Amino acid sequence: MAKRILHVVTNVAHYADPGQPTGLWLGELTHAWQVFAARGHEQRLVSPRGGASPLEPRALKWPLLDGTAKAWLEDPASLQRLAHTAHPDELQGADFDAIYFTGGHGVMWDFPDDPGLQRLTREIFEQGGIVSSVCHGYCGLLNTRLSDGRLLVEGRRLTGYAWIEEVLAGVAGKVPYNVEQLMKQRGARYEKAWLPFTTKVVVDGRLVTGQNPQSAKATAEQVAALL
Repeated sequence: MAKRILHVVTNVAHYADPGQPTGLWLGELTHAWQVFAARGHEQRLVSPRGGASPLEPRALKWPLLDGTAKAWLEDPASLQRLAHTAHPDELQGADFDAIYFTGGHGVMWDFPDDPGLQRLTREIFEQGGIVSSVCHGYCGLLNTRLSDGRLLVEGRRLTGYAWIEEVLAGVAGKVPYNVEQLMKQRGARYEKAWLPFTTKVVVDGRLVTGQNPQSAKATAEQVAALL
């Protein structure tokens, strides 16, 4: 039976300095999209403001641009999806079985405090659906509270882009906060791979998280297995 998955993408096109571009890390979307499409699931894109989702330039270059991302860039229909994402106010959590927060540094600005995304996440989780994220996507889970007021991440095992990966990627001085540290402060039981930039997925009930771009496919496969 086909399930319905909502992918969350950023609207932010640059770091604090407008001359330093960022955006959606395309492969984190395309790897998951391919996994879900192969199983016949329905998929939709949403962003905090709706409309266009900019792409992280670094992810569009060799060797990071893989076959799934390249196929999206060459497909007009896929590019139209990224140009016309839904606004959270247009959607209801009851219409989806899972939500999947993609990454790219842009999400650090527009994911954490968006009330529409928080509402959708809470609705999907509390109706028995799956909440998932990959890489910086877990910024979207930082401040989401359940109906009883508790933080969704409190006491839960999860992973996401590690601070050492920010340092090694040379962007630690550009990011607005240390999300790994903030997750721990919120009571999340943060985990990471022994080696940076290697695949790591953590499943805690209906919460599924992947550490980095290398973990996108494995994260989606875990979500698909739960679905």
